[in-house]
Amino acid sequence: MDGAAQTGDRLTDVPVKVSAEYMGRPGDIARGRELARRFLARARTVRGVAVSDRAVEVVQLVVSELLTNACKYAPGPSLVDLELAEDRVEVTVWDSAPVLPVPESADPGRIGRHGLEIVMAVCQSFEVHREPVGKRMRAAVGLADDRNDTATPLGRPA
Repeated sequence: MDGAAQTGDRLTDVPVKVSAEYMGRPGDIARGRELARRFLARARTVRGVAVSDRAVEVVQLVVSELLTNACKYAPGPSLVDLELAEDRVEVTVWDSAPVLPVPESADPGRIGRHGLEIVMAVCQSFEVHREPVGKRMRAAVGLADDRNDTATPLGRPA
């Protein structure tokens, strides 16, 4: 066996991913946020990945906003994938609506419909792709915090 085959437990060698399906029921958005929180907690404790507290909050926010849009505007199920990739978490949400979201111009007087603006402001990247059925939205969130936040296990002070 060569060295690469023996290091299968390194983050760079094995994808670390979790997926969940939601049906647009009450509580799905909260369940999506909890999925994100637990996924990142497991990345910290089991994998030893440095995840800032801010990254945990941002990933939960992104999942919440994208899943809210899927539940609100797309009939049927939606899928959420979270995957660690080098120095970031990729959040992917698929839904059955073929209409691609378009960010509105900033309007502090507008009530609601700020989700896509928020996602685009807090992520390293955001992209939307039309699929044979529906669309897939992908956002990347950095694991480290540019504001020197400490990367500690969830619930523990720095």
